[in-house]
Amino acid sequence: MIITKLSLYNFKNHGEKKFEFSPQINCFVGNNGAGKTNILDALHYLSVGKSFLGNTDLNNIKNEEDFFTIEAEIGSSDSEDIIKILQPKEGKKIIKKNDKSYDRMADHIGYLPSVMISPYDSNLISDAGESRRKFLDSMISQTDSEYLFNLIQYQKTIQQRNALLKYFAKNRTWDKDSLEIYDEPIIRFGTKIFTKRKDFVEQLNPIVKNFYHIISGGKETVSVVYESHLLEDSLENLLKKSLERDRMLTYTSKGIHKDDLLFEMDEVLIKKIGSQGQQKSFLVSLKLAQMSLIKELTKKTPILLLDDIFDKLDDTRVSQLIELVNRESFGQIFITDTHRERTENVVKRINEESIIFEI
Repeated sequence: MIITKLSLYNFKNHGEKKFEFSPQINCFVGNNGAGKTNILDALHYLSVGKSFLGNTDLNNIKNEEDFFTIEAEIGSSDSEDIIKILQPKEGKKIIKKNDKSYDRMADHIGYLPSVMISPYDSNLISDAGESRRKFLDSMISQTDSEYLFNLIQYQKTIQQRNALLKYFAKNRTWDKDSLEIYDEPIIRFGTKIFTKRKDFVEQLNPIVKNFYHIISGGKETVSVVYESHLLEDSLENLLKKSLERDRMLTYTSKGIHKDDLLFEMDEVLIKKIGSQGQQKSFLVSLKLAQMSLIKELTKKTPILLLDDIFDKLDDTRVSQLIELVNRESFGQIFITDTHRERTENVVKRINEESIIFEI
């Protein structure tokens, strides 16, 4: 999938911007605060319908304006489509493909797969498990629409069960039979999600190891470990065993909504022993592995969004990364940087057609 043209209107700090892209490498160079990352965020919107920064849609409307639009021409080997996203201040977000609105956001996920590598990825290492679960869910959802459906249904059912537990506590009542109504869908959807996550991480882990070995020069060994209650027992048994505890806590304490990914270096959590350069190298390896696996599973090459990734990487690791990009044929790449000279040097070493935009 290749983005040939992009138009922004009232998106964040951009009033009106138009771009025609190279099918290979596109670089956005400028000072901090110029809006380079916002352009990558617009491309991320085209892929998954939301900001990678976690901003609400309304907060992405330019100050004192009533809406934003993102529009792009996207081509593949056998078709060309126009994707348009419209977010008014008053009303719902609309996503259209060739002037036809999607009924559900989930129907768009996977059309234009993408991988973003940015400084904000450090949260994946430092934050609690929720951010890593979201990352895992986002990866799998771009490859499997059934997974996304199961996830939505599971989350809805957990919310309903938790609401009933809180109702019981507030009203000092208890009805075990009413609560058990939710067990069947939680078990059905949760078990499918667990199986898919486990299989996906098993496929992902060796690719991460390989990319990190290349970028680091084989100095350390890293791994991605899937952690889940369901590795210890079935979801059916877990719900039964935790019933009284859930009653006291007023929420569902066991299940795949508590899953986590452990990022390890030499069998120790990387956040405990990894330097900034090692952690960044790991995150780059993780995202490149994500890209490689999405490409393998969907037969589509995701767009690669690289936001300010050359900071905190020494020259050796930058060289290894460039060699990796050259070797792996990652497809269309978008890069931001504050230093034009550094960007030009990097682009020269990547044997692809490129355009540099001053922002």
